[in-house]
Amino acid sequence: DVDGVYTTDPRIVAKARRLEKISYEEMLEMASLGAKVLQTRSVELAFAQRVPVRVLSSFVEPGADNPGTLVCSEEEIVEKQVVSGVAYSRDEAKVTLLGVEDHPGIAAEIFARLADANINVDMIVQAEARQPGRQNMVFTCPDREAGRAVEVINSVRDKIGVEDIHVRRDVAKVSVIGIGMKSQVGVAKTMFAALAQKGVNIEAIATSEIKISVLIDAAYTELAVRALHTAYGLDAA
Repeated sequence: DVDGVYTTDPRIVAKARRLEKISYEEMLEMASLGAKVLQTRSVELAFAQRVPVRVLSSFVEPGADNPGTLVCSEEEIVEKQVVSGVAYSRDEAKVTLLGVEDHPGIAAEIFARLADANINVDMIVQAEARQPGRQNMVFTCPDREAGRAVEVINSVRDKIGVEDIHVRRDVAKVSVIGIGMKSQVGVAKTMFAALAQKGVNIEAIATSEIKISVLIDAAYTELAVRALHTAYGLDAA
C-alpha cells in the first residue's frame, strides 16, 4: 500500500518522489508498463469519464499530511515535467525469428496469427538476414505467453519460411514516461547516454508520444532504473 504515485519504485530508488499530480495519459502508460499503483482498466474508466482520481494510503486518514497523488487531465497540470516517472517490467520475453522470408504479407501473417491468439506483442525489430531474400524479426511479449507465441509461429512455419526460433526470458523492459516529451527534444539522447554510461546494452526500442521503452538484460534492471531516475532529475533533494 502506497501513499501516492511515485516517480519510480521506492524499493529500488530511495530518492523516489511522490508526485502531486499526474495526467491520465501518463498514469495509463505507467500502469501498462509495470507500475503497480493502479490497474490499467481503472485509469481507462476515469480517463473516459474525466473523473479525477486521488491515490491515497488506506492506512492513513486523508488530509494535509496525506495529500496523495491526483490523477487528472493534462490541462490541470501547470508545471509539466519532461519525464514524470520511470517504470519497469521483468515479465518480458524476447522472441527471435531467424531467416523469415522477406516479401510483402509475411509480417501481417505473423502478427495477425499472434493477435488472433490474444498474445500481446509490444516491441518489434526487423533486420535483413545474411541470406538474400531473408530477414530476422524480433518481438517481445509477456513471459507467460512466450510458449504460446512459439506454438503460433510453428503453426505457420512453412508459410512464413522461418528457419529457427529463439526465446530469451532473462530480459526486462524499462520505460521513461512524461507528457513534457511532446514538446521537448533530446529525451531519447539522455536515456541512451545514461544507459551507455552504466554499460547497459539496449536490445530493442519502442516509443510513443509520451514514453520511450527499451529492452535490456534483466540483470541490469535496477541499475538502469536508478541511472535514468537521476539522469532526468527525478531524485528527491
